[in-house]
Order: sequence, then C-alpha cells, then structure tokens
Amino acid sequence: MLVVDDDEVIRQLIAVNLQLEGFEVETAVDGRDCLDRVRAVAPDVITLDVMMPRLDGWITAVRLREDPDTAHIRVVMITARAQERDLDRGMEIGVDAYVTKPFDPAELIRTVHRLSAARPPQPRPPT
Repeated sequence: MLVVDDDEVIRQLIAVNLQLEGFEVETAVDGRDCLDRVRAVAPDVITLDVMMPRLDGWITAVRLREDPDTAHIRVVMITARAQERDLDRGMEIGVDAYVTKPFDPAELIRTVHRLSAARPPQPRPPT
C-alpha cells in the first residue's frame, strides 16, 4: 500500500488503520513524492488525495495510468471532491474507487480489501 496525502494527520490515520488490517504501508506527502517512490514500493493499491501541493491527485493518477510499469496499480481517490463531474473525471482517468472525506475508516478498509483481492499479485522489483 502507498498512502498519499499532504495532511500528516490524515496520512497517518489511513496508514495506521490499514496496518492494523495487516497491510504493509508506505506513505508519500504529495503526488510528486508518490511518483518518485512508486517503483520502489511496488504497491498493489494507492490511496490518493486529490488536492495536494506540487502535484495534485488528478495529475498523479493520469501519470500512473500512462506508465506501463504503474498502470496496473489500483487507485483509491480519497477526497472531499466527489461531485458528479469529479467522479466522471476519475472514470476517464481510470480511478478504481472513491472514498469521500470525512471518511469512515471501515469503508476505506473494505474498499482496499476489495481492490487488493481483485488484483492478482504483481512481480516485485529486485532489491
């Protein structure tokens, strides 16, 4: 798992909840940090905030989908922006799920479990 959010409190809340469910979790502070770390982390699922400095969640999701090495990774947008046009934009990009802030940790965990179970394991890069 790679948890991407510029708000440290939210980032840690998500990470702790997922760790308690047995997920291995790494974190990134924004979209640029996510793209810099994604190959080393090789996550099955990324939780991605929309509104972040340097590189927002929309652009980050597009770049993840455009890169053959990361296009398979499931993306969960965690956002206060879940209007119909936002959902449509996410569908065009290929976002796998939305969780709306303020979010219920149990809903997030169900979503991540569903997405991680739906994706066959991907080869990990050599260390």
